[in-house]
Amino acid sequence: MNSEFTFSIKRIDFDENYHPADSTRITTNFANLARGESRQENLRNALGMIDNRFNALAHWDNPTGDRYSVELEIISVEMDIAGSDDAFPAIEVLKTHIVDRKTNKRIEGIVGNNFSSYVRDYDFSVVLREHNKNQAKFSVPADFGELHGKIFKSFISSAAYKQSFRKPPVICLSVSDNKTYSRTENQHPVLGVEYQPNVSSLTEQYFKKMGLQVRYFMPPKSAAPLAFYFFGDLLSDYSNLELISTISTMETFQKIYRPEIYNANSEAGARYQPSLQHRDYSLTQVEYDREERSKLGVEQGKFAEEHFMKPYQSVLEHWAASCAV
Repeated sequence: MNSEFTFSIKRIDFDENYHPADSTRITTNFANLARGESRQENLRNALGMIDNRFNALAHWDNPTGDRYSVELEIISVEMDIAGSDDAFPAIEVLKTHIVDRKTNKRIEGIVGNNFSSYVRDYDFSVVLREHNKNQAKFSVPADFGELHGKIFKSFISSAAYKQSFRKPPVICLSVSDNKTYSRTENQHPVLGVEYQPNVSSLTEQYFKKMGLQVRYFMPPKSAAPLAFYFFGDLLSDYSNLELISTISTMETFQKIYRPEIYNANSEAGARYQPSLQHRDYSLTQVEYDREERSKLGVEQGKFAEEHFMKPYQSVLEHWAASCAV
């Protein structure tokens, strides 16, 4: 990567006292919980759900189901622009840490998990909408996601990342409600049963430009599969406890944000099509405004356009053209 951009990392604990920073995307899963009158109760309940799910999956040598707790750290990545006092909040992810109360050890977990990006908001909420305005048939621009992909891959290969994290990231997302997933015979003790989608999605193609491949697994006693985006080999590059830290964290968020899918009262079958219109589900004890979150995504895409894409267009084009990642 050339010297026009460098990356810097900021960390903040995600606990019941967390307050979102001004630079945090307010639609981000964890930031959305930390707003309003019920913010502390929301956070406490969500963190309790994560710990309970972790212990249910890490059940060996854990007879009372309370051996472990998960500590979360928000990793905010800024792109520092050469010759400028500006730093743009490019990426935000979560880092898990596992506390083993039996051995009194704190075990490093996985970085990634949740994934937030203003530039992704710009691509989906500004570029894609503008491209398809007044079009009879939906299509995607030829270079869609390429700049974002180069930014992400540059960060992963940067000195800032390598000095901070031992392993590549794993990002865990929900399944798409416009695809059908078929159960396979492959089964992992922690990740669970593997599913295969019937078609490739725009999200898969977008993340592929970030260098990530995807596999879908439904962990034991889950209601639906999760999408795991990763580099390398998901099944052998990470320990069971590392994988459980990601599953427990991200499944909890999905139960809160998409209860129709992830807190359904029956689990996915051999052929599964997720639906947000599903009626047989339970609500968590965490308050959340899904409609507000979708509106804010558009606002944040415009923020990226005004504060990053337009002011630095020529710099970005030159950087992208010369960027070999």
